[in-house]
Amino acid sequence: MSRRAGFRSPLYAATVLSAFFFSACHSYHIDATIENHTGAPIQLLEVDYPAASFGADSLAADANFHYRFQVRGSGQLKVSYTAANGQTVQISGPTLAERQQGTLEIVLEPGGKAEFHPQLTPPA
Repeated sequence: MSRRAGFRSPLYAATVLSAFFFSACHSYHIDATIENHTGAPIQLLEVDYPAASFGADSLAADANFHYRFQVRGSGQLKVSYTAANGQTVQISGPTLAERQQGTLEIVLEPGGKAEFHPQLTPPA
């Protein structure tokens, strides 16, 4: 028995529609860049955000670290690291909320200071 040209089974149609709906799901991510402008290498860099954290064992002077993450819940971002003089530095950053997406630049500066440059939608 031959099939008519252009005929598709109901299973084929369901598969195509399922693929469309699942591909339409959106995943919210924040692309973070941490820049070390402290003038010296740092150790034990940790970035805490709602429900998780990320970091690096070390970050050389004038080096960058990139990380992509997804926020669950809401809360304040916190950065900590060990400076070249051995002191632990802790800095509070912006408040983040679930479903935010975009970029976040964190610039670590001398004296235990930091600049935060979030470009996130929707705003927290």
